[in-house]
Amino acid sequence: MKMKRYFAPDMRQAIRKVREDQGPDAVILSNRRVEGGVEIIAAVDYDQALVNRALGIGERRPMERPASAPTPEDAFVAEKGTASSGKAEGEAVPQIERIEKEIRALKEILESPLLQFGWGEMCRVQPLRAGLLKRLMALGLVPSLAGEIADQALAGGSVRDGWAEALRLLAGMLPVSDDDLLADGGVVALVGPTGVGKTTTVAKLAARFALRHGRRHVALVTTDSYRIGAHEQLRTYGRILGIPVQTAGDRDELQAVLNHARDRKLVLIDTAGVSQRDVNLMERLSTLSLGDQRIRNCLVLSATGQTSLQREVIRNFQKAGLHDCIITKIDEAGSLGGVLSVLVEHQLPASFVGDGQQVPDDLHPARAEKLVQHAVNLMHRMEEPPGEETLAFNFGGLMANARA
Repeated sequence: MKMKRYFAPDMRQAIRKVREDQGPDAVILSNRRVEGGVEIIAAVDYDQALVNRALGIGERRPMERPASAPTPEDAFVAEKGTASSGKAEGEAVPQIERIEKEIRALKEILESPLLQFGWGEMCRVQPLRAGLLKRLMALGLVPSLAGEIADQALAGGSVRDGWAEALRLLAGMLPVSDDDLLADGGVVALVGPTGVGKTTTVAKLAARFALRHGRRHVALVTTDSYRIGAHEQLRTYGRILGIPVQTAGDRDELQAVLNHARDRKLVLIDTAGVSQRDVNLMERLSTLSLGDQRIRNCLVLSATGQTSLQREVIRNFQKAGLHDCIITKIDEAGSLGGVLSVLVEHQLPASFVGDGQQVPDDLHPARAEKLVQHAVNLMHRMEEPPGEETLAFNFGGLMANARA
């Protein structure tokens, strides 16, 4: 059903607009006087039987028009009978608030029951699919990815191991970096918002590389001239590890520092934390663009962030070019499905995961199967799984095209 609101100086012109826009089969859901004329809410493809079933009302005969849904002609006749009654008394609330309140009421009356009805039908007709969707949502995945995985998991016809197949599919979709900077080295810049653990991650990577190749093959660089004490934090790690730390305030200084550290196998650059909404984001990240000097930008992404914010971070930092990402704070996350969803959505490979503050112990190579298993473990610890209303809102409309 498609609803639309019309405004006109009088009912005759309003009816004309409805007829021209929606045709003679349009149904008038409501009409009333407003400041400056009349307001009509009309709909096409009106299915009263479907609404009645969702609301638990006795079904009408297929060809019977509901009494509460007058035709354009009915509304016009009613208007002629009341045209001489004068203007209705003005309401106290502003017009925009009345419109918003009515829209919310219409959504409650029409959309919510229908979605609940659709979800209930799926649970009855396709219980295995509904159960799988419920578990995937409990995993923390976004609805679109959960639906895609559920469809693929059940497409083969074998439903006995649907959950195991769904987890296997998720692991196969999750991008993981094949490059091992702890083996190959290079020039790597860790970028990302403030507070995601970039400096600690730099120290973990430096310590791991030093243990494998020796301290003389590692150099640390900081470009963070914004935070008070930022240089000192990295220098403290450098003193502990026995690795030199250089400071670069702009692009020229960074080029000079990298030229000086050309004999080092691994150069790690700790950058200033920048909000993904900072209008100067690209300007700050442009320091890392040195032409012939290839710098691998690695996004540090906290697992504790909201899915919408993680998506925004990736989208904005990708403008500067990202090679891969490191997921931090998975030990603090209540769910891992959100970050896995955005990695699949943006096809940004994960190279490492951090699960604590210990240097260098709490850093591990990213493995898709281990990330999925950790997500499952967090799901089992979840106190409140997704409610029926959430599931109905996300999947209740799918029954329109579902096959029993």
